[in-house]
Amino acid sequence: MIYNIKDKVVLITGASGGIGAACARELYEHGAKLILTDITQSSVEILASEFSKERVLAKAMDVTDWESIKQVTSLAVSTFGKIDIVFANAGISWKESAYTIFNCDESEFEKILDVDLLGVWRTIKSTLPEIVKNKGQVVVTSSIYAFTNGMCNAPYATSKAGIEMLTRSLRAELAGKCASASVLYPGWITTPLTKGVFGGDNLTTKMREMGFPPFLRKAIPPEKVAKAFLKGLIHRKPRIIVPARWIPIQLLRGIVGIFSDWFLAKHTQIQSLLLELESRGKK
Repeated sequence: MIYNIKDKVVLITGASGGIGAACARELYEHGAKLILTDITQSSVEILASEFSKERVLAKAMDVTDWESIKQVTSLAVSTFGKIDIVFANAGISWKESAYTIFNCDESEFEKILDVDLLGVWRTIKSTLPEIVKNKGQVVVTSSIYAFTNGMCNAPYATSKAGIEMLTRSLRAELAGKCASASVLYPGWITTPLTKGVFGGDNLTTKMREMGFPPFLRKAIPPEKVAKAFLKGLIHRKPRIIVPARWIPIQLLRGIVGIFSDWFLAKHTQIQSLLLELESRGKK
C-alpha cells in the first residue's frame, strides 16, 4: 500500500545538513509538516524560513542528551498533535584530517560514536511511542560504510554499521504493529562530510581513487538522495540505496568485503599513504 506523505508530521535530526535539508524540502513539497532539529537554533531557523510557519517547527536539539530529545519530542506533539515519521539523520565525522585508529584522539572517536550511533538510538527510543501509535515510520541515515571497509573513518563506519543492524532489528519488531523502519544508504554525496576525499585532502583523495573502481567514485547531490528517500517512504522500503550503482555491492557484501579487506591490506601504495597520513597528523 502507498503511504501518503500529505499532512504527515516528520521529525528530522541533522536537518540543516545537505541530506537533511534536501529531504526536508522534498517532504514539504509533498505536503508534510516538519520538525527541524539540529545542534544550533540558528541553523534550523535559516532552513525553516523557506517554509510556511504553520507547517514547520524549528528547534535546537542535542542527540547526545536524552532530555533535549524528550523536550523537543513533547513540543512537537503539543504543536502538531502527533509524530508520524522520524528521520534519524544527524551525523558527524572527523573535525579536521582523517585519522587511523592508531593515531586518532580517543575523545573524538567516542564523540562520533555518541552522535552517530547512540544519538540515533536515543532519537528512535524517545519517539517510538508516537511512531507505533500512528503506524508510522523510522528512517535512519546509514551509509555505504555499513558494508564497505571503514579505513581512515573507523568511528563513522562503525556507527553506520551499528545503526543498520539497529534499524533492521527494529523493522522486524515493528512488523506486527503496522509500523516500519528503513535504512537509508547514501553513497558518496556532495556534502561537507565528503569534502576531504574529493580534493579537500590530497592523501584521502588518492586513497579513494585507489580503493574504489571508477564507476563507484562519483558523488551525487543531496537532492538525488532526497528523491530516493521520499520514494522509500511512500513504499515503506526496508532499504533505500542511492545511487543505485551500490545495490550490487550491497547484495554481494560478503564476497566484496573479503576481497576489499585483502586488497587494502596488500596494496603497497595505499599502505604507504596510510603511514604518511599518520606521520602528518599524529596525535
